[in-house]
Amino acid sequence: MASSDPIVRTELPWLWDRARREPNKLALLCESETLSFAELAQRAERASARLAGTGVRAGDRVALLMDSSVRTVELIHAAQRIGAALVPINTRLAPVEIAALLRAARPRAVIYDLRYRDAVGGLYGAGPRLVEAHAEFDALAAHAVPAIAPVSAEAVHTIIFTSGTTGTPKGAMLTNGNHFASAIASRANLGAEPSDVWLAMLPLYHVGGLSIILRSAIDGASVVLQRGFDARRANSAIRTRAVTLVSVVATMLTRMLDDNGERRYPATLRCVLTGGGPVAPALVERALRLGVPVAPTYGLTETASQVVTALPEEAPVRPASCGLPLPGVSIEIVNADAEGRGEVVVRAPSVMAGYLDDEGATRAAIRDGWLYTGDIGHFDEAGYLYIDDRRNDLIVTGGENVYPAEVEAVLLAHPLVAEAGVYGCTDPLWGHRVEAAVVLRDGVPVSGVELQQWCAARLAGFKVPGTIRFADTLPRTASGKVRRVMLRREAEEREG
Repeated sequence: MASSDPIVRTELPWLWDRARREPNKLALLCESETLSFAELAQRAERASARLAGTGVRAGDRVALLMDSSVRTVELIHAAQRIGAALVPINTRLAPVEIAALLRAARPRAVIYDLRYRDAVGGLYGAGPRLVEAHAEFDALAAHAVPAIAPVSAEAVHTIIFTSGTTGTPKGAMLTNGNHFASAIASRANLGAEPSDVWLAMLPLYHVGGLSIILRSAIDGASVVLQRGFDARRANSAIRTRAVTLVSVVATMLTRMLDDNGERRYPATLRCVLTGGGPVAPALVERALRLGVPVAPTYGLTETASQVVTALPEEAPVRPASCGLPLPGVSIEIVNADAEGRGEVVVRAPSVMAGYLDDEGATRAAIRDGWLYTGDIGHFDEAGYLYIDDRRNDLIVTGGENVYPAEVEAVLLAHPLVAEAGVYGCTDPLWGHRVEAAVVLRDGVPVSGVELQQWCAARLAGFKVPGTIRFADTLPRTASGKVRRVMLRREAEEREG
């Protein structure tokens, strides 16, 4: 297991330390609300007292089922203030999926936006304190919180659920030290300017969105927080708010370029981090032509965000590469084939402490201090990393991970489905799209639309196959496993 290097030296939680250093600097702009670091720290302090009023104490867990908002940012910092582990939950999941994650996390409290009341309704009386995030939270009695204590590098800051190759959720435990190391490595690579303004559009339940909020407090950058992604709003913020830094997945960047037309982006924009899966060289080249300083990046939830990032000046030379490892990060390729392609393994102080309540998965993932990512990649002669596949059968669609086994299990639960194979086909907008091949029981008729509706009732929308085709048999290995690679190849050959 990777050990946390005790590099957090401040005696204050990060937001409170930043408020002491730069109290009047802009911390957060969200719609019509504008807060300085001092004002945000005051809001977070009040949130800490109300969070304590729910019974949350140091060492407990608090789950957030919330959209991006000022309140979400307050609670992110409030959890660190009282020493509780934050458990951000993907709001796009189906209620049954959300309930499963909350049962696994065992939080002391669940703070939720009103629109997600139905998703937590079945949990009433089942253990955690359930609190609506605005009116109900504001009505809570404030409890005294202990004096601010030194931040412990080893303490778990966040538990973010990711899925393994079987589709079983695993909670990656990221410590204060992991997040801090990630921020420092990013700063060493990209630099940190006093005028930096981060445009945050990635959801805060993703490590990519959360890391922006944490880096802002650590480095002193201002954040323009948008609720959800809209290409026009994003482009407008870049032009009117002097945005210098943006984090996107490839789909978002494509839509921003489509909306922008042929106009060049302003010179104030100095870096657009682009991840969520391999970035097509054609997209990198298109962005560069329009003056977008695109920086392809590679990272994982288990590494608290990016571990490899190409600088904007490197992207024109190697548009297919995600760059060099960040300072303090070691990357190796193991079990390489004749072409040098093999599994990407990572050693860094940002590597997670392990998976929640899953020692077996932790031992499999972290060996002798190296994180075995399951991703396939290779280096070029200059040491630049290229990611060839996001795990063997993983489908990355619009920056969201879809694991075929999970979708297959839902299809196979349908009474008329005998066999199912789920795979991803290349898509110019989404990166990949989810498709499925199905064998019906005894040829009983059922339509693809009916099966899609079956899936939609049990899975998040991005996991539902966009295309379902019917077959007499599915290709299988000698051991009986469905050969998803062949299904994908057959589908792509049909499309020409």
